[in-house]
Amino acid sequence: MRIRIGMLLGLLTAAVTASGQVVSTKNLGIAGARAVADAAENTARKLGAPGAAIAVVDQGGNLLYLVRLDGTFAAGSRISEGKARTAALFKRPTKVFEDIVNQGRTTMVALDDFTPLQGGVPVTVDGEVIGAIGVSGAASAAQDEEIAVAGAAALSDGMGRMSSDEIFYLESDKVRAAFQKGAPLIELSDYKVHASHRDKGGESEIHQKETDIIYVLDGSATFVTGGKVVDGRTTAPGEIRGAGIEGGTTRRLTKGDVIIVPQGTPHWFKEVDGVVDYYVVKVLS
Repeated sequence: MRIRIGMLLGLLTAAVTASGQVVSTKNLGIAGARAVADAAENTARKLGAPGAAIAVVDQGGNLLYLVRLDGTFAAGSRISEGKARTAALFKRPTKVFEDIVNQGRTTMVALDDFTPLQGGVPVTVDGEVIGAIGVSGAASAAQDEEIAVAGAAALSDGMGRMSSDEIFYLESDKVRAAFQKGAPLIELSDYKVHASHRDKGGESEIHQKETDIIYVLDGSATFVTGGKVVDGRTTAPGEIRGAGIEGGTTRRLTKGDVIIVPQGTPHWFKEVDGVVDYYVVKVLS
């Protein structure tokens, strides 16, 4: 019996030792990579970006998925992959490193395989970095990052990977972070909730399959509904953007206001007084 107990203790010790030598981690698969890239591409089209190369990598910085929109300069593919790899390996947005370099720590650029350019964002699930997305070739570095953030949000921390009959909960610090730049909180097949932030007016819009329920959280803006979109163009299926609106009804939206814009109705944030933050619940038909 003593021999058997000794053998058992030995096996248990070996098992404990082995479990300490192996670590389980989450990683991004091809389906997740496609979801991230699709969300980024949809955002690029909604923003009317002149182009965008979108790269998605796993947590080791290895390329999983790459799409380059028509009109994007060729080098965008390589740059977007570099941004994604940097964000994944350092587990931080690449804007952090661009800011550090711009502040004088130029020796960082000597790091091997390092792309300290804004537009790389980690993809996290349950607080763990499982990969990253990099975008290059949009209208500006800020728009590169806006598109990347929207792509990462498709999976990050539960956002966008639920079904509509599940409870969705997002901590206040993550909501505040979303409002800093304006980002989707959740996007499902029958509704979306966006934390929107503007510091200037935008293009006029028509959503042919979405009703917008807008609640102004802070700030004020001049908002136009109805009328006719000027120089309208289709930017995505069911989405029209334009330079402004002729006619229509002009309102001044302020903190606490709610306005509902039915699908197919032209609308336009014409002017913004400073900044305005607002929730948009998009009900899809």
